[in-house]
Amino acid sequence: MPVHVSIHDVSPACQDAFDAALALCADVDARPALLVVPNLHGRAPLLEDARFCQRLRDLQARGHEVFLHGFFHRSHDRYDRARAGNPMAWFFAQRVISSGEAEMSDVTEEHGRALVAEGERVLREAGLRVDGYVAPAWSMPGWLLAHLSRRGYRFAEDHLRVHDPFAGRSRASVVLNWASQSPARLLATMAWCRGAMHARAVAPVRVAIHPSDMRMLILRREIERVLRWARGDLVTRTADLFA
Repeated sequence: MPVHVSIHDVSPACQDAFDAALALCADVDARPALLVVPNLHGRAPLLEDARFCQRLRDLQARGHEVFLHGFFHRSHDRYDRARAGNPMAWFFAQRVISSGEAEMSDVTEEHGRALVAEGERVLREAGLRVDGYVAPAWSMPGWLLAHLSRRGYRFAEDHLRVHDPFAGRSRASVVLNWASQSPARLLATMAWCRGAMHARAVAPVRVAIHPSDMRMLILRREIERVLRWARGDLVTRTADLFA
């Protein structure tokens, strides 16, 4: 089954980690998708770094897909029933799945639609084609797929599936993703990924690399191992995950 690689949280704020992740991918001839955050945590406006924008344009011209990845990649970090609805779902997204970064889990639909539109504007002003949308922490409220469909998106994903919103199709897919916030989470996610790799026999696999992964030697080596394991089945286009 195909294996697709992506680099998350692409931002001027994480350039060293971005370089390291690109280098790991280049070692196995992988061209990962680039999940670009227009203003990471409200402190790194993409359009203020012309050199970084040019670099992203060059990478896209060489075949890397570019996805809009939220806008701030940050939660409001408080539960508000008027915005978030189910408190247990909010807690799971913000405290279990992520460290307060599930941006779409605690905004209203109106606010969420505005964030998508503003993110598109920033990426296009940076000279980038928007090839897909991935919500921070894969937190997908119920309205989002239909909204992406109306805007013509051909790719989105959550923890369990990849989606072509415009065509109205989806497919089960396993994501390999590591967390380093604590030793327990690090070991748990490493164990999960090693076990989940076997799903490649029956479903497409997504390898998600985050900037924080590059700061720990143990995770860099783990990702190197996974990328070598995937070599031969690596795909660049997310459309190939539906084949």
